[in-house]
Amino acid sequence: MLSTGALRAHLLAAGLAGTVATSREESLRSYRLFAARDPRVMLGLDPEWVWGEPELLQLMADKCGVSRDPAHRAGPDVIDPERTLSALDAFAARLGEAARRGSPVLFGTGHPHRLLGFYAALADALSAVGCLVLTPAQGRCVDITTRFGLRTYLLDYVRGVAMVREPGLSAAGRETGAHTHSPLPVRAALEGAVEGGWPLPELVVGDHGWVCGAGQLGIEAIGLADTDDPALFVGEAEGQVSVAVPLDDGVRADYYRPLTRYVLNRACLSR
Repeated sequence: MLSTGALRAHLLAAGLAGTVATSREESLRSYRLFAARDPRVMLGLDPEWVWGEPELLQLMADKCGVSRDPAHRAGPDVIDPERTLSALDAFAARLGEAARRGSPVLFGTGHPHRLLGFYAALADALSAVGCLVLTPAQGRCVDITTRFGLRTYLLDYVRGVAMVREPGLSAAGRETGAHTHSPLPVRAALEGAVEGGWPLPELVVGDHGWVCGAGQLGIEAIGLADTDDPALFVGEAEGQVSVAVPLDDGVRADYYRPLTRYVLNRACLSR
């Protein structure tokens, strides 16, 4: 069993919390774009409240531990590991509740290079206790606007975790998938569930548009978010997102393994 103290030490040593790789400039740019309702950072969320840059900075200071000082505009950003630990406990509690209820769950990630293993281990654990891990609409085309123009991707599942990948990618490269912030993949998956006679998920677990897109549609969603992803924390503040865990979402994939062990233990899903 990984203790809270050991995980706190790992968060700091791995750069998951404490001083993180995400820059203050990146975070402030995201807050500025969110305040302007730029769809690139909204992640499918349509906030009910007015969120200006000052309000977003205060929210992110409360949720993540970033500096409240608007004059602090450069350098690496900071995440308070105590906030990460508290949110991980809440995240684990929701997984545990889903396990006890036997809820159908949908997992999806816009960070397959980094976070696939984390989500896949959770999917395996829920499946082992009788939860239906949903995989609807596999192979469906999803058109996503990128900085390179409109691109067509395929919705795919690897180890029970949804992602998008480029058409024609070889089987050997399937696990890499594509990085995306878009809510369109989760909408495609939910539409596919309805059309294919699948149950709708009672919980969506993931990041980026998977969480905000589901939460905006009224489906309970929990996930991970960096300091430049204010949408998840706004969604949590407004009630569309149940849990947003602040951490760096771009470190090495193996650095998330201790978080997996911690969450599964807290959710009483360790085997």
